[in-house]
Amino acid sequence: MTVRSVRPKDGGGSDKDAGLSGVHFHDLRHTGNTFASQSGATLRELMNRMGHSTTRAALIYLHTESERDRKIADGMGRLAEEALKNEDQQGSGT
Repeated sequence: MTVRSVRPKDGGGSDKDAGLSGVHFHDLRHTGNTFASQSGATLRELMNRMGHSTTRAALIYLHTESERDRKIADGMGRLAEEALKNEDQQGSGT
């Protein structure tokens, strides 16, 4: 889909008609998919939303965010602590 395919044939700008001067269709598409990614959408879900058959374009929307990095690190820390706790409870076995 191109910007031309969503603009009226008379050349008018639907963004201006909606009072969104300086905002383009692709800006809204990018923002929507960035929000979907930040909300936890998987790569496959992003591909489906955008109609892409390859991961290349969808990967653009998987921005690294410090908050998301923190959540991942915290989750990995919890899993490591649980694994160590389970190992201590079971004994080393050696």
